[in-house]
Amino acid sequence: MKEDLLCRRFADLADAADRNHHYTFTPFLTEAELASFLSIRHTLAPCGYTIWGGHENAERVMIRFGSEEELGFVQEFPICCIHIAPLQAKFADALTHRDVLGAVMHLGIERTEIGDILMEEHDAYLFCTETMAAYLCSELTRIKHTVMQCTVTTEIPKEYSQRCIEGEIQVASERIDAVIAKIYHISRSDCLMLFRSNKVFLNSRTVTNNSTALKPDDKISVRGFGKFRFLGVSGHTRKGNLIVRYAQFA
Repeated sequence: MKEDLLCRRFADLADAADRNHHYTFTPFLTEAELASFLSIRHTLAPCGYTIWGGHENAERVMIRFGSEEELGFVQEFPICCIHIAPLQAKFADALTHRDVLGAVMHLGIERTEIGDILMEEHDAYLFCTETMAAYLCSELTRIKHTVMQCTVTTEIPKEYSQRCIEGEIQVASERIDAVIAKIYHISRSDCLMLFRSNKVFLNSRTVTNNSTALKPDDKISVRGFGKFRFLGVSGHTRKGNLIVRYAQFA
């Protein structure tokens, strides 16, 4: 039922953009919600669309319905980036993604108003809707025991971009279940349950076929474990197994 309502909302937004000749936007979507959109996009009004979350490789994104070709102008996504920093870094707590998100949710803000949160030891960069930016900057003053200062920024320093840790594993084949099981150190049977529970996404689409062969630059997300990019085969072992490279998002 919830997915049906979501798909109807996508249809309404696409129809409005097509009929009224203006851009429409979704709130921030989860990867599962984006997968639902991608599965029905061919059934929607042909108004064009763009997906963006405020930075490259964003996990939570918005969809903008409408295109410059049809409308003759571009309307930017209503996304702001807020730099969250301690007033006194020397005495600040080390913060986690959960710490920041918990403080934001404590303010009564809906999760759909908040996009990705990029973390460093004491600082964070939080993406939110334009309508929430001023409120967050004035009300998000403390996280755990640390007094914080929030300011809207237009750029994310490169060192705060989502970082990747590259690695190599040995697998019998490029099957997606074999790679996931090896990277996250889980059994093949537990891995199969993830596919059956619709918790595995390949290039932002739900994948249920656990024998799908990965290709270089495929992006895989496993709910509850993390996400990584498959970089391809780099060699073979003496026993005939593949040596594959991957980049795991930190």
